[in-house]
Amino acid sequence: TDVGILSYTAKYASAFYGPFRDALSSAPKFGDKKTYQMDPANVREAEIELDLDVEEGADMVMVKPGLPYLDVVRALAERSPVPVAVYNVSGEYAMLRASAERNWLDYRRCVLEVLTAFRRAGADIILTYHALEAAEWMNE
Repeated sequence: TDVGILSYTAKYASAFYGPFRDALSSAPKFGDKKTYQMDPANVREAEIELDLDVEEGADMVMVKPGLPYLDVVRALAERSPVPVAVYNVSGEYAMLRASAERNWLDYRRCVLEVLTAFRRAGADIILTYHALEAAEWMNE
Protein backbone atom coordinates (compact mmCIF):
# COMPACT_ATOMS: atom_id res chain seq x y z
CA THR A 1 0.00 0.00 0.00
CA ASP A 2 1.05 3.57 -0.63
CA VAL A 3 1.58 5.42 2.65
CA GLY A 4 2.26 8.82 1.10
CA ILE A 5 5.03 11.32 1.58
CA LEU A 6 4.86 13.95 4.32
CA SER A 7 7.20 16.86 3.78
CA TYR A 8 8.51 19.05 6.59
CA THR A 9 7.84 22.02 4.32
CA ALA A 10 8.08 24.72 6.97
CA LYS A 11 10.14 23.70 10.00
CA TYR A 12 11.06 26.86 11.82
CA ALA A 13 14.04 27.50 14.09
CA SER A 14 11.94 27.72 17.24
CA ALA A 15 12.41 27.90 20.98
CA PHE A 16 9.25 25.77 21.33
CA TYR A 17 11.22 22.56 20.67
CA GLY A 18 12.97 22.87 24.05
CA PRO A 19 11.15 20.28 26.18
CA PHE A 20 11.52 17.56 23.54
CA ARG A 21 15.21 18.29 23.05
CA ASP A 22 15.77 18.34 26.79
CA ALA A 23 13.98 15.00 27.24
CA LEU A 24 16.18 13.39 24.60
CA SER A 25 19.31 15.33 25.49
CA SER A 26 19.40 16.28 21.83
CA ALA A 27 20.14 19.96 22.14
CA PRO A 28 23.01 20.93 19.85
CA LYS A 29 26.40 20.40 21.51
CA PHE A 30 27.69 23.38 19.54
CA GLY A 31 26.10 25.93 17.23
CA ASP A 32 22.39 25.51 16.60
CA LYS A 33 19.94 23.93 14.19
CA LYS A 34 19.20 27.19 12.39
CA THR A 35 21.33 26.07 9.45
CA TYR A 36 18.55 23.77 8.28
CA GLN A 37 15.49 25.34 9.92
CA MET A 38 13.66 28.38 8.61
CA ASP A 39 13.98 31.93 9.86
CA PRO A 40 10.87 32.61 12.00
CA ALA A 41 10.29 35.91 10.22
CA ASN A 42 10.18 34.38 6.73
CA VAL A 43 6.85 33.17 5.29
CA ARG A 44 7.96 33.51 1.66
CA GLU A 45 10.48 30.70 2.06
CA ALA A 46 7.65 28.41 3.23
CA GLU A 47 5.66 29.23 0.10
CA ILE A 48 8.66 28.47 -2.11
CA GLU A 49 9.29 25.20 -0.25
CA LEU A 50 5.63 24.26 -0.66
CA ASP A 51 5.87 24.58 -4.43
CA LEU A 52 9.14 22.60 -4.53
CA ASP A 53 7.85 19.86 -2.21
CA VAL A 54 4.66 19.36 -4.23
CA GLU A 55 6.67 19.35 -7.46
CA GLU A 56 8.90 16.64 -5.92
CA GLY A 57 5.88 14.48 -5.07
CA ALA A 58 4.84 15.35 -1.52
CA ASP A 59 1.38 14.04 -0.69
CA MET A 60 1.12 16.21 2.45
CA VAL A 61 3.04 19.20 3.77
CA MET A 62 3.65 20.29 7.35
CA VAL A 63 4.23 23.43 9.38
CA LYS A 64 6.20 23.01 12.62
CA PRO A 65 5.64 24.37 15.26
CA GLY A 66 1.99 25.40 15.05
CA LEU A 67 0.84 28.20 17.33
CA PRO A 68 3.39 30.89 16.46
CA TYR A 69 2.95 30.06 12.76
CA LEU A 70 -0.82 30.07 12.25
CA ASP A 71 -0.30 32.66 9.51
CA VAL A 72 2.01 30.23 7.71
CA VAL A 73 -0.55 27.43 8.06
CA ARG A 74 -3.12 29.76 6.49
CA ALA A 75 -0.77 30.86 3.70
CA LEU A 76 0.07 27.27 2.76
CA ALA A 77 -3.53 26.06 3.10
CA GLU A 78 -4.68 28.73 0.67
CA ARG A 79 -2.27 27.64 -2.05
CA SER A 80 -1.56 23.96 -1.41
CA PRO A 81 -3.02 21.27 -3.69
CA VAL A 82 -2.26 18.67 -0.98
CA PRO A 83 -3.34 18.44 2.69
CA VAL A 84 -1.58 20.73 5.17
CA ALA A 85 -0.53 19.30 8.54
CA VAL A 86 0.50 21.24 11.61
CA TYR A 87 2.71 19.90 14.38
CA ASN A 88 1.78 21.13 17.86
CA VAL A 89 5.24 20.69 19.42
CA SER A 90 6.41 19.89 22.95
CA GLY A 91 6.89 23.50 24.08
CA GLU A 92 3.35 24.39 23.08
CA TYR A 93 2.07 21.36 24.99
CA ALA A 94 4.25 22.11 28.02
CA MET A 95 3.00 25.70 28.23
CA LEU A 96 -0.58 24.56 28.65
CA ARG A 97 0.24 21.64 30.93
CA ALA A 98 2.43 23.72 33.28
CA SER A 99 -0.08 26.58 33.38
CA ALA A 100 -2.88 24.18 34.23
CA GLU A 101 -0.82 22.60 37.02
CA ARG A 102 -0.53 26.08 38.52
CA ASN A 103 -4.29 26.67 38.07
CA TRP A 104 -3.57 29.59 35.77
CA LEU A 105 -5.92 28.36 33.06
CA ASP A 106 -8.56 25.79 32.17
CA TYR A 107 -6.47 23.11 30.45
CA ARG A 108 -9.30 21.41 28.57
CA ARG A 109 -10.79 24.62 27.23
CA CYS A 110 -7.37 25.92 26.17
CA VAL A 111 -6.43 22.68 24.40
CA LEU A 112 -9.69 22.66 22.46
CA GLU A 113 -9.21 26.34 21.63
CA VAL A 114 -5.70 25.67 20.28
CA LEU A 115 -6.89 22.73 18.16
CA THR A 116 -9.76 24.86 16.84
CA ALA A 117 -7.28 27.59 15.92
CA PHE A 118 -5.26 25.10 13.87
CA ARG A 119 -8.36 24.00 11.96
CA ARG A 120 -9.54 27.59 11.52
CA ALA A 121 -6.11 28.48 10.08
CA GLY A 122 -6.59 25.74 7.48
CA ALA A 123 -4.83 22.67 8.86
CA ASP A 124 -6.24 19.41 7.49
CA ILE A 125 -4.15 17.30 9.88
CA ILE A 126 -3.08 18.11 13.44
CA LEU A 127 -0.23 16.26 15.13
CA THR A 128 -0.34 16.96 18.86
CA TYR A 129 0.63 15.62 22.26
CA HIS A 130 -2.97 16.41 23.27
CA ALA A 131 -4.43 13.86 20.83
CA LEU A 132 -5.61 11.17 23.24
CA GLU A 133 -7.16 13.62 25.69
CA ALA A 134 -8.83 15.63 22.95
CA ALA A 135 -10.25 12.49 21.37
CA GLU A 136 -11.74 11.44 24.71
CA TRP A 137 -13.26 14.89 25.27
CA MET A 138 -14.76 15.00 21.79
CA ASN A 139 -16.35 11.58 22.31
CA GLU A 140 -18.10 12.63 25.55
